[in-house]
Amino acid sequence: MGLCGWIIFGFLAGLIARAVMPGRQGLGLIATTLLGIAGSFMGGFIASILRGGNWRVLQPSGFIGAIVGAIVLLAIGRMMSGRR
Repeated sequence: MGLCGWIIFGFLAGLIARAVMPGRQGLGLIATTLLGIAGSFMGGFIASILRGGNWRVLQPSGFIGAIVGAIVLLAIGRMMSGRR
């Protein structure tokens, strides 16, 4: 997947994750895209832990994994900021 594909993929995954997560996130267009891209790698990390594979290797996941990873990142960000 090229750079444009990652940007579109990240934006869509971040947008869906923000829609699923309750509350106001206050993220712009670029932050939503970066959330989706980081969520893909977080989803790959979670999948490698569940599979029992090598979790030290950074690998992206599919679309569902990206959404789950982005939701996890949003929850972690909410817990760290103290907002509810």
